[in-house]
Amino acid sequence: MSKAKTKAGVKKSAKKSVGARTLEHSPSHLLHRALQLALDIYGEETGPEAVTQRQYAVLSAVSAHEGLTQTDLVRATGIDRSTLADLVARMIGKQLLARERSAADARANTVRLTDAGRAALDAAAPRVAAADERILKLLPARKRDAFLSVLADLSRAAEDLIEDEAAPAPKAKKDKKKPRAEKTEKPTKAAKPAKAEKPVKAKAPKVKKTKKSPAPANAA
Repeated sequence: MSKAKTKAGVKKSAKKSVGARTLEHSPSHLLHRALQLALDIYGEETGPEAVTQRQYAVLSAVSAHEGLTQTDLVRATGIDRSTLADLVARMIGKQLLARERSAADARANTVRLTDAGRAALDAAAPRVAAADERILKLLPARKRDAFLSVLADLSRAAEDLIEDEAAPAPKAKKDKKKPRAEKTEKPTKAAKPAKAEKPVKAKAPKVKKTKKSPAPANAA
């Protein structure tokens, strides 16, 4: 029994070690944990009343380039289109942003900072800088520049993907129409031979029947 338990314990520990090694070399898992750490630090530095990290990114992008459309904000922030549309709508409701009709394209809307939005941005900026500094201090000084460089590369790769998705699909080249073959005339059907008229049978003239005269009476 002890040997069986030992073998089972070895198998379990082997599975755990394999799983741990997989997570340690998983970029998606490591990035998720790093993001969670960054958001926790951001929340601690900015406080519950401040704008969220995504709201701060939108405010910063609009402040840097007034009159951005929703498509421009997707490229600038990396936030997906549907999430950004909902986020902008809520920020307009909080009077942090204002929507205007684009002067360049009457079909598009642009957003600009309101006074409240600029005040929120100015209040959050030093706290966000403090959060960034705390994150970088978690790394040795000699690795910080390389760390930022790798993040910048990933950000550019994400922008390229967004550009590819936004680009219209190339139109398929239409093959030149081949000249239609002339329709061959169908052979005309031969006229059916006229039916021979049946000979009319001559009817024999009817002989009128004459009334028989009464026989003469015998003389007395």
